[in-house]
Amino acid sequence: MTDLAPLRRALLSVSDKTGLLDLARALADHGVELLSTGGSAQMLRDEGLEVRDVSDLTGFPEMMDGRVKTLHPKVHGGLLALRDKDSHVAAMDDHGILPIDLLVVNLYPFEATVAAGADYDTAIENIDIGGPAMIRAAAKNHVHVAVVTDPEDYDALLAEMASHDSQTSYAFRQKLALTAYSRTAAYDAAVSGWMARALDAPAPRRRAFAGTLAQTLRYGENPHQAAAFYTDGSDRAGVATATQLQGKELSYNNINDTDAAFELVSEFLPADGPACVIVKHANPCGVARGATLREAYGRAFDCDRTSAFGGIVALNAPLDGETAQAIAEIFTEVVIAPGVHHDARDIFAKKKNLRLLISPGLANMAAPSLTYRQVSGGMLVQDKDTGRLSPDALKVVTRKAPTEREMADLLFAWTVAKHVKSNAIVYAKDGATVGVGAGQMSRVDSTRIAARKAADMAEALGLPAPPTEGSVVASDAFFPFADGLLTAAEAGATAVIQPGGSVRDDEVIAAADEAGLAMVFTGMRHFRH
Repeated sequence: MTDLAPLRRALLSVSDKTGLLDLARALADHGVELLSTGGSAQMLRDEGLEVRDVSDLTGFPEMMDGRVKTLHPKVHGGLLALRDKDSHVAAMDDHGILPIDLLVVNLYPFEATVAAGADYDTAIENIDIGGPAMIRAAAKNHVHVAVVTDPEDYDALLAEMASHDSQTSYAFRQKLALTAYSRTAAYDAAVSGWMARALDAPAPRRRAFAGTLAQTLRYGENPHQAAAFYTDGSDRAGVATATQLQGKELSYNNINDTDAAFELVSEFLPADGPACVIVKHANPCGVARGATLREAYGRAFDCDRTSAFGGIVALNAPLDGETAQAIAEIFTEVVIAPGVHHDARDIFAKKKNLRLLISPGLANMAAPSLTYRQVSGGMLVQDKDTGRLSPDALKVVTRKAPTEREMADLLFAWTVAKHVKSNAIVYAKDGATVGVGAGQMSRVDSTRIAARKAADMAEALGLPAPPTEGSVVASDAFFPFADGLLTAAEAGATAVIQPGGSVRDDEVIAAADEAGLAMVFTGMRHFRH
């Protein structure tokens, strides 16, 4: 096998014509014959370049509204022929097949068409057939053929040709082939995923997953783990679509924690007032509403000042100077918000390592989507938890009903508990968390930990009593025994929200009545493992 392969003939057929003209001119300067189709050929010809139509090469015109133009042996034979195999060379000679040394193709914009809300028939018409077929053929024969599927690779191709006297190296063609197969795989994943949604097939026999590399990370959760960040092409507001204005490169853990913080803060609509979420290790350690963003941050911070150190701050409104000044008083890893004021930027500019991200709005928490989790030998796929409650959906199960203030806090605590790792317990008071217990194997332990954290903060802040006095408590799943509920009552909680559904519900309700608690059942669980 010869390492270097000459480029004498190139087939250019692209939907995205970004950079095409400059590429074609450079190829012509290298003496490469240009073949092309449809609009690509016309554009190059209009610019004075000599281009041969593929229909002239094959002897067949484009037909069926362009569905059939490159699906021909003279195209695929030119891409697939092994130049160093006598039988292949003889077949080319016998049938007038010319070798094609470079294929430049990008596909019909199927993903963009679907994202724009196209109807079923329009989406079908934007499924490319000839493009993927040619790409796969050229990539298979990368020992002789270079295949480029992304305008981002045009400069690299021309640099390679300049370095090797109009030739490409085998290693370079291998990299292009990898990119090509990844592109067709992602394209097919987009098509099959769209069709599963269009046909309302939640569990198709086979499911494909794809992403586009956004960032190679220094390492994963730990320094000995390699990692990278891929985007899925959706326009959902969040860490993947945010713009980083300053600070060090995001790490694996930064991205994971920032996503957790932003998803939770997106539950609180700006129309309902400012809200702040502080996250540490993917769990909220403080969440609050406030009359101002500064107040919301301060109340979230006071839930657990210890855990907030080195945490992630997410806001549901543009970051202002007063809030930025408060955040800058302690070490914070990342701040994400849907906008930033100039004075806030000036304050953060003095904190060179603090990462500031600006999102294109808040995430649509009602939008259906899927979540994925890899397990050994497979993948778990489920609908994203978009479950929400209204007061009308709640069932009061105790003799005492919640007051209006308690009901508002119960709904607030329930919203937060949805984003806390199970077993999850959240104490809240006046629109702010005052204690969070997360990720324990026993629900009563989560209840105790949250209460203990609240007591520790009371001592640190010099409060006369723990902030759990007069609070409400949310549990992401039912209390299997009365012990967890009674622990919350001992901490000072006056009302409880939980799903219900335990075989011991009657026992737990009786314990709540005896303790003088108000309790409501949601009928909905929010496990988050």
